[in-house]
Amino acid sequence: MCEKKEWEGKGYSFFCNKECEYFPCHETKDPDNFNCLFCYCPLYALGNQCGGNFRFTESKIKDCSKCMLPHHRKNFGYVTSKFREIVEVTRRNCEES
Repeated sequence: MCEKKEWEGKGYSFFCNKECEYFPCHETKDPDNFNCLFCYCPLYALGNQCGGNFRFTESKIKDCSKCMLPHHRKNFGYVTSKFREIVEVTRRNCEES
């Protein structure tokens, strides 16, 4: 039996904005469970370590248009578990500047 995560079912872990002119921003078969909370994905900064379904274009731009990782209700914990890594990337970028 899977133990329920502390954040599951809480209002802060899911937000669906069907009134948004871009909703849904990615193709989905389940719009009722499309999480808009991470509209701009915080994992983008992790480059190829984000864990999502991305590709790099010929001009080295990260293309996340096929990625649903931050938009699944169940992935709130995964995204927030990466915040320490995002802080570390930011710190390193500041030191290099």
